[in-house]
Amino acid sequence: MTTVKVSVDNSKCEAHGQCNMIDEQIFTLDDQGYSNIGKDRPVPEGLEDNADQGVYNCPVNALFIDRS
Repeated sequence: MTTVKVSVDNSKCEAHGQCNMIDEQIFTLDDQGYSNIGKDRPVPEGLEDNADQGVYNCPVNALFIDRS
């Protein structure tokens, strides 16, 4: 079984919130609107497409997805 994980490069995040609009459960934000998912946050089963969309919609390419 493949485990899907998402990560953020906080040095790139500009708090646009596009990822959070796709899925609030996967792409959580801090009080200032910046991503706080950290590194290698597991994506709940069944939400892999949302993870892909959230990563794709980041306007500054601060998000990454890993399937291992």
